[in-house]
Amino acid sequence: MKNLFSSAKNDKYFRTDHLKDDLKRRSVRGGAVTMIAQLFKFSLNLGSNLVLARLLTPQDYGLIGMATAVTGFVTLFKDLGLSMATVQKDEITHEQVSNLFWVNLALSVTTALIAVAIAPGIAWFYHEPRLIWITLALAIGFIIGGLGVQHSALLNRQMQYKVLMFNDVLSMLLGIASAMVAAWYGLGYWALVIMPLVSGIVSTSGLWIACSWRPGLPKRRNGTRTMLAFGGHLTGFSTVNYFARNLDNVLIGRYWGAQQLGLYAKAYQLLLLPLSQINAPISAVAVPTLSRLQSNPQQFRNYYLKALSIVVFLTMPIITFMVVASEEIIGLLLGSQWSGAILLFRLLSISALFQPVCNTSGWLYISIGRSDRMFKWGVLSSSLIVASFFIGLPYGASGVALSYAIVMLLQTSPCIYYATRRTSITILDVLQSVKQTFISSLVAGAVVFGIKIAIGSSLPIWTALIIYSVVMSLIYLLFMFYIFKMKSFYLGFLREFKK
Repeated sequence: MKNLFSSAKNDKYFRTDHLKDDLKRRSVRGGAVTMIAQLFKFSLNLGSNLVLARLLTPQDYGLIGMATAVTGFVTLFKDLGLSMATVQKDEITHEQVSNLFWVNLALSVTTALIAVAIAPGIAWFYHEPRLIWITLALAIGFIIGGLGVQHSALLNRQMQYKVLMFNDVLSMLLGIASAMVAAWYGLGYWALVIMPLVSGIVSTSGLWIACSWRPGLPKRRNGTRTMLAFGGHLTGFSTVNYFARNLDNVLIGRYWGAQQLGLYAKAYQLLLLPLSQINAPISAVAVPTLSRLQSNPQQFRNYYLKALSIVVFLTMPIITFMVVASEEIIGLLLGSQWSGAILLFRLLSISALFQPVCNTSGWLYISIGRSDRMFKWGVLSSSLIVASFFIGLPYGASGVALSYAIVMLLQTSPCIYYATRRTSITILDVLQSVKQTFISSLVAGAVVFGIKIAIGSSLPIWTALIIYSVVMSLIYLLFMFYIFKMKSFYLGFLREFKK
């Protein structure tokens, strides 16, 4: 009797038939919950940047950037893509998820031990002995994070976004609060180490409380091997992608020092701050929804293109604005001591113009179970990115940023073409979804740039930013809603979102 009760209790985390009956409502409601949560997270992130950037120095950020550029690579293997395997698979059992849990835990312990072993090597590479203790402290977080991977995946599979987002916000809030207290009391770079450790402990504890599933003992021959293969390709992609996206930090830190790396890393972090608040919640909803629609090509196509339209509608004008108003954004948010990050911020913003579009290719690969194709694209893309870093490195951090921007822009079309092959979506569909937003953003950005030249530096920074943002928004919405007649589409989505 106890076994039957336990089976029924766990079954609610594995079955997804009940989700398909009302998938649209669940998807929109999930989008609403995650977007609201992201607003809170964005506010917390922005507030922490404003405070910590004034309590800490670029060198403090540079030290953490040196350590995480290496240790972050090791952490890729604590998941092995198995969380996405749990979310994507149509049918899954308690035994399979239990096996994945123990694999994740074993990988987390292994990665922590590897980080401990390489800590002296990291310190030697950068000629910075303080990195030994930083690396050892960060390694603790690997094990903590590994304990919650499958619990998070099960909640995501069941579209329990309210629970997941509440847990994310709470863990982030307590992590940031602990970092601010540490920085206030003069702990310097240790504040940036304490923050992820506290967030990780709170997050994992919250996941175990929210998800009542508990792992059983590992068993053989229960179909886990195919999921490991799927996760293996995802990990392969994550590995080459991480290597490409973080080698710039390693190279700049090694050849140009903590000061330039701190400026570069902060500029990149500030760029990702608003974009991740948009991309993360939409991706969190899009992948589970598309996975449930993989057997219906037409609905799959319609949902993807609608989600893509929302992504570019929100991200393109923001990125264009950041390119135009780089000086004012850096000056207001970070202060005059970060003026060296202005050019880096502008160049990296250019590189990100079409990056949200390419990021949606991952939705397609994962939801239809073709992580092998995702890995192949990752190898090609990462090779080009790495080459760009070495080309720009002799010219400092700005040279790296410029080379990276050029390569990222050139990759956009091939990225989408390869991802949409053998699906119900064509590259022309994608271009049509992006075209009007791109034109509207460029026109609005050009108008703001003209106003910026006209008024020069005659106004305070905050006043200029308010004027620029208002003008940018009005011109952009004018073109999108009335010139391109997209008002009914976006307002219709907003009405569903509000419901």
